[in-house]
Amino acid sequence: MSNAELLFDLTLTEEQSMTRESIQRFAANELRSKSRELDEAANTELAFFNKSADLGLSILPIPEDFGGAGMPRSPISNVLAAEDLAHGDMSLALGILTPLSFINAVLDNGTEAQQEKYLSPLASDSFKAATIALMEPKATFEPTELATTAKKDGDKYIINGTKSMVVFGESAELILVIANIEGEGPAGFVVEKGTEGLAATPERFMGLRAVEKSTLTLENVVVAADAKLGGDKAFDLQRLVDLARIGTCALSVGAAQGVLDYVIPYVNERIAFGEPIAYRQSVAFMVANIRIELDGMRLMTWRAASRAEQGLDFHKEAYLARVLCAEKAMEIGTNGVQLLGGHGFCREHPVEMWYRNLRATGILEGACVV
Repeated sequence: MSNAELLFDLTLTEEQSMTRESIQRFAANELRSKSRELDEAANTELAFFNKSADLGLSILPIPEDFGGAGMPRSPISNVLAAEDLAHGDMSLALGILTPLSFINAVLDNGTEAQQEKYLSPLASDSFKAATIALMEPKATFEPTELATTAKKDGDKYIINGTKSMVVFGESAELILVIANIEGEGPAGFVVEKGTEGLAATPERFMGLRAVEKSTLTLENVVVAADAKLGGDKAFDLQRLVDLARIGTCALSVGAAQGVLDYVIPYVNERIAFGEPIAYRQSVAFMVANIRIELDGMRLMTWRAASRAEQGLDFHKEAYLARVLCAEKAMEIGTNGVQLLGGHGFCREHPVEMWYRNLRATGILEGACVV
């Protein structure tokens, strides 16, 4: 590896800085203020996400010929957006970015005709739900060892299997189902809502409660041959998984930053034995460690995104970022609760909610493709 490949620039462009300011305001005003209420409700109406359409995140990469802005694909900008949105709320951020994940996967793997067919409806002023179904209900799930199968039958494919933790699994108009074709390997199939044999069952988890999640059952679901992304071209599953891991890491960085921003004023204002608890070394060191680990998470995530943007191989960097963020996100969530003492166990403070959300970092696969 050359020295040039080891370097990456942390300087944001003027456009990225302006976009961050806009997204940060949105996250604070629209996500953070509603996060507790929507976490309690455990399922956010799709209409809520219409507010996010003004950010234009889904429209930006769609080619102009298909109704989008035609902006160059930027994993770094997408990582920044995921981080800033998750600072408001990680689960709502995941919901906002799920259609963009579908769009990016189609841009990476679809033919021009498929891009026009599936992306044009998503180039809208309102929020349109589209999603990716990769995960399966298996304790040792591995993305490259899929139990969901697709069998060719003339000019059609028959898909069978079960997918879990599918964001907007019930509501999405378009679902990219990743299945294994015997003798060929993994492939992506766009399945439309209401297709016969497709059933969605709502799921509720410890965290990410504010966004709709479902188990999808595909029983002899029939799709046309042109629903297979890329036609005869091999589906790049590893790229999808790696980009999604970078996106999930960015979400965890934003949520972990929220924890740090909350505990610092708390430990400085909380008085015990006549002085702020921040004066205790054990407390001060724990806060410092959160900052140290958070900076490491952010740098690893940005490095992987930078390599993806430069067109360099980024598989190793995405994997290492995922390993680090999965471990440290849980640690930061735990320490955030610990620093609040008894208040950390109370729902009047949001840290317990962020702790629950951060634990999803090591579980999610294919959910936030940057």
